[in-house]
Amino acid sequence: MKQPHIHVGIMADTRIIIVFDGVYNCNGKQVEGEQLFARTANGIAWQGSTYDTLTFTPDDEEKASFLLQDVTIGIGFHWQRHENQRFRGGVELITEEKKIRVINHVMVEEYLRSVISSEMKATSSLELLKAHAVISRSWLLAQIVKRNAIEATATPYTSETNTDEERVKWYDREEHDNYDVCADDHCQRYQGITRASTAAVNEAVDATYGQVLYYDNRIADARFSKCCGGATELFENCWEPSPHPYLVAQMDCADGQLPDLRIEENAREWIMSKQDTFCNTNDKNILSQVLNGYDQETSQFYRWRIEYEQDDLSVLIRRRSGIDFGTIQELQPVERGTSGRITRLRIVGSKRTLIVGKELEIRRWLSESHLYSSAFVVEKQPYYNQSKFILHGAGWGHGVGLCQMGAAVMGAKGYHYEEILAHYFRNTEIRNLYNKE
Repeated sequence: MKQPHIHVGIMADTRIIIVFDGVYNCNGKQVEGEQLFARTANGIAWQGSTYDTLTFTPDDEEKASFLLQDVTIGIGFHWQRHENQRFRGGVELITEEKKIRVINHVMVEEYLRSVISSEMKATSSLELLKAHAVISRSWLLAQIVKRNAIEATATPYTSETNTDEERVKWYDREEHDNYDVCADDHCQRYQGITRASTAAVNEAVDATYGQVLYYDNRIADARFSKCCGGATELFENCWEPSPHPYLVAQMDCADGQLPDLRIEENAREWIMSKQDTFCNTNDKNILSQVLNGYDQETSQFYRWRIEYEQDDLSVLIRRRSGIDFGTIQELQPVERGTSGRITRLRIVGSKRTLIVGKELEIRRWLSESHLYSSAFVVEKQPYYNQSKFILHGAGWGHGVGLCQMGAAVMGAKGYHYEEILAHYFRNTEIRNLYNKE
């Protein structure tokens, strides 16, 4: 097969400013420089006319680029901010509810040069960059296969279950009907050529050109997170109940026995201590490979701690969940996954008791942005005329698949990218899905 073109949803707003650096073609017009697009009741207003959709194609894909102003990154997370970002490829504008959606049309390999420079630093070790190129390519193409399969069944994708006793929700494919993937942490960070690629990034992409992970003759859904906290999680504990045999529960080290962290006392002992695992590192050179500038605002992530006064926690959960629990009295783990991450949490309030899941929904309800992970234990202490809730936690992210911090340590220790991939994705094989033309 040939290298695919993909469609990446970048941003949506009522007013879009794009600066075209080079000649772009749209509706028989040649366009350069700054262009303003505004959402009206009838569509997209541009140059005195209104359109349902607009597509701009560069004359020279290798040299031309476009600048998007005020792109929001880290949506809903503690590092959320705005950036101006530059992209290659074509750009499509469509109406999406009351906003204009900006979609980048780009080749897979060009997309990957940005992803591995956006998810990490472009100066990371070559073997880490190679490993991430393979899993980012695999994840992307697996999502396209999954989307096509969902559309073929004509069955709505369901990602939540609500009852009077329980709210369970996960976040995956449900938001992306008009494009293949988004550009933010919900999918993979894709920040165009804003994050300058290096010779190492280009070498990593070129050396793994077209390579994807396969399991049982299918492209592997190669997930990754920032730091597993020493133990990896199962796919079905974070997303739909569909086990992926290559995403196994294991201790993040070359040789170690993972205790059963689904048992509460084991999870508590694990989270309240530190283990000799790949991702347990304070090496600044290694940390700087995985943590971009705004990520480095987070200094503690292998083990972390956060405190809430009872009244503040009650207000927070009410605002984030939309449910009035009254005064929060208890946070009780009901079910944990293989990494100790809570997948079902009972929230006991003076007015209402409810179980919430899965891990990301728990993280959303218990933070102004998102908790680092749902692998935490709760300590409740008296505090003046109320209580204080102290959450002791482990890891950053969902913990499924490749641990970026652990993989960076493996790269620094001399592991080759094939060995890194074999560690995090058991019994998979690397195949060339397409070759250079």
